[in-house]
Amino acid sequence: MYETILVPTDGSEGVAETVRHAVELAKTHGATVHALYVVDRRFELAAGDDRDELVEQLTARGEDALADVESTAREAGIDVVTAIEEGVPYKAILGYAEDHDVDIITMGTHGRTGRDRLAHLGSVTERVVQNATVPVFVVNIGDDE
Repeated sequence: MYETILVPTDGSEGVAETVRHAVELAKTHGATVHALYVVDRRFELAAGDDRDELVEQLTARGEDALADVESTAREAGIDVVTAIEEGVPYKAILGYAEDHDVDIITMGTHGRTGRDRLAHLGSVTERVVQNATVPVFVVNIGDDE
């Protein structure tokens, strides 16, 4: 049923729980996990002259985040593909899912920015859920504060 599972990551602590669920799904279905980190272009606008330095920092953070996902998946014997893309996070996630024929997206209730509206999903997760053409498995990662 699921051959390709997408796990977007922002490197926050809560992502580990999301990755565990994605890996379990992959084990059950013999699937490949795709881990995606998105360098958020909105941060670039605030950087001005420091844009290149900010992109480097965000890319380094992404490489670390992807290495964590890759390590967890490989320890479980799961094939994993990693990617870093630039853009608006929810749009990049949806585009990646479409471009790579993803069967399911596994995301946490919120990421690095915490909860944006108390009991609601994080804005990126909410937008992915609203616009995805494939199922989205949302993992409650609790409060990261």
